[in-house]
Amino acid sequence: MKEYKTVEFENSDEFVEKKSRFIGYVKPVKTQDEAVSFINSIKSKHWDATHNVYAYVLRDNNIQRYSDDGEPSGTAGVPVLDVILKNNLVDVCVVVTRYFGGTLLGAGGLVRAYSHGSKIAVESGNMITMAPCKVLTVSVEYGFYERLNILLSNFDANIENTEFSDNVAITFSLKQDRADALQNKLTDLSNGLYKFNEIGEKFAKV
Repeated sequence: MKEYKTVEFENSDEFVEKKSRFIGYVKPVKTQDEAVSFINSIKSKHWDATHNVYAYVLRDNNIQRYSDDGEPSGTAGVPVLDVILKNNLVDVCVVVTRYFGGTLLGAGGLVRAYSHGSKIAVESGNMITMAPCKVLTVSVEYGFYERLNILLSNFDANIENTEFSDNVAITFSLKQDRADALQNKLTDLSNGLYKFNEIGEKFAKV
């Protein structure tokens, strides 16, 4: 399975264009049910908004959906979707809420506004790359802990858990194609004293 880009967490950002308030929301989602639930939660939160435009893209079956929610066709949902696609994001749902400020923006103005709302939303959610990773663990003496930390950082490993007892046990995820090189480096650093144990595989941030 290939690596892919998504957002790390749910977030929002907003701006005002000619007295219209635009609020861009983003959330990582895995299924249509999750996307629809998120869209409905925003619609419920902003029940008094003029429009709640949305778009989402799912990795599973390459599903893409969008809605103009009453804006002129092609001026809202498509621009929101385009931002997701141009950033090569999947498993992402974006909702751009608009409170009309009394001044018409025109078709071009709407496209720019909804594009910008989508852009600041996905940026606020922190775009990340997910890749097939190995989940590894290792237990080391306290005297070696700092050197191990530096080594893991140099290999862009994600530390998921650290337990301090008689020794220090670290569990982390690492891009699959870097595991052998990391083990070789650890062997050199520790004169063969320490070895990683593989405990699983998963998609993780790299």
